[in-house]
Amino acid sequence: MSASAPTIAPGAIDSPGMRQAGHELLSLALMDARNHTLNLLASYEQALGPAGLQVPCQEDLEPPLWLVGHLGWFAEFWIGRNTQRGLGPACPAEPVRLASIEPHADRWWSPMLVPHEARWLPQLPDVPATRAWLLETLETTLDLLDKTPDDDDALYFYRLALFHEDLRGEQLISMAQVLGLPLRLELPGGVQPREPLLMPATHWLLGLPPGGFVFDTEKWGYEVAVPEFEIDAQPVSWAQFVEFVDDGGYDRPELWLPEGWDWLQKLAEGEGRRGPRYVEQIGVASGAVMQMHFGRSVRMSGSQSAMHVSWWEADAWCRWAGRRLPAEVEWEVAAHAAARRGFRWGDVREWTATTLRPWPGFVPDPWSHSTDGSALSWWGRARVQRGASFATRARMKHPKFRSFAAPGRDDGFVGFRSCAL
Repeated sequence: MSASAPTIAPGAIDSPGMRQAGHELLSLALMDARNHTLNLLASYEQALGPAGLQVPCQEDLEPPLWLVGHLGWFAEFWIGRNTQRGLGPACPAEPVRLASIEPHADRWWSPMLVPHEARWLPQLPDVPATRAWLLETLETTLDLLDKTPDDDDALYFYRLALFHEDLRGEQLISMAQVLGLPLRLELPGGVQPREPLLMPATHWLLGLPPGGFVFDTEKWGYEVAVPEFEIDAQPVSWAQFVEFVDDGGYDRPELWLPEGWDWLQKLAEGEGRRGPRYVEQIGVASGAVMQMHFGRSVRMSGSQSAMHVSWWEADAWCRWAGRRLPAEVEWEVAAHAAARRGFRWGDVREWTATTLRPWPGFVPDPWSHSTDGSALSWWGRARVQRGASFATRARMKHPKFRSFAAPGRDDGFVGFRSCAL
C-alpha cells in the first residue's frame, strides 16, 4: 500500500481537487459559494422573517446575519485589505492592512472584537444591507483574483476564503437543524450492510505535504506505521444503534467514560436522554427511528447511518459492542485503500478515537487567530472527525480533511464506525 495519497486533479468547481485550482476555476467556485450563502440567507429570511433573523443565544448557534456578514468580512480582511496576501501562509498574522469599504466592518463582524455572546446585540445591518455587503466584497475578491498568478502562495487566501465559506455554509445548515427551520435537503438513503474490512499493516503518510492548499491541522504529512486492523465498511446504522438502546445502553454507567456519564446525567436532568439528539421515538422491534429533520418528524430506516451522535455516545456504543472507534490514520487508510472494496463515507461526518493534537512541524496559519473554530484553542480537548456529511459541499469532501469538535457536541450531522479490538 502506498504511503502517499493520490493527487485529486481539479476538474470542476465541485471537485475536491479545488485545493489545486487556478484562478479561473477559483473565480467560478467563489461565485458558487457566495450564491449558496445567499440562498441559505433567503431560506432563513423566509423561515424567520426579515426583522433581524432573531435566534436564541446559545452555544451551538450564531446569529445568522452575523455569520453571513462575517463571510464577507473574512474575505475582505485577508484579501481585499491585506497588502501582503501574495505571501500566502508566510503572511504575518498582522499584515499591513487597508481600510474596509465599510467603516464599521471590524466592529460588526470581527470575532477578535466581537465575542460570541456579544453577536446578538442589535447593531448589525439588516438583511438587504448584508446582502449588498456580500456582493460588494465578492466583487472586490474577484477583481483582485483576476490579476493573480496561478501560484500556490498567491492563491492561498483565495482558496482559504472559498473553503471557509463552504464550512460556514455547512454550519448554517446545521444551525437550521438546531432551529427546526424547513430547509429542503434530502437525507442520504440506507445502504446494504457489508462485512467489516480487514486492512493489512502498512506505512502511511498521515496529512499532506506542501502543494496546493493545506489546512493548518493537516500540516505536515508524516509517515506512520499502521498495524493490521479491521474496520466497518460503513458507519454504524440506526438498526445497530437501536440494539444498544434496547439493551439499556443509556442506563449502564460501566459502558461510559466517567466524563461521558457526567455529560449524560446533566442532559437527563433536563430533556432526558435515551437516544441521539433530535430522536423522538425508537422502534426496538423494527429498528426504525423517528428523528426531527429540519423541523419535520422523519422516519429513519434501520439501514441509514445514525447521526447527531456525540463522541461519548459513540464510545459507549463501541464498548457495548466489544469494539472501538478507529484512529484517524486507520480511517484515512481505509478511505483511500478500500474504496473499491466497499468502504463508504460521505453521509455523515465520523468521530474517531483520536484527540486533536498538532502534528510534527505544525505552524499556525496567519488566519488562525482571526476566526472562530481554530484548532489552537482545542489542542488536547477536541476529538478528531473525518469524512463529510450530506450537508458538506462536494469540493470539501477530501479524504485528508481533518475536522474536530468537543466530545459533547451533537448538533452536527455526525455518526461513527467501529474497529475490532
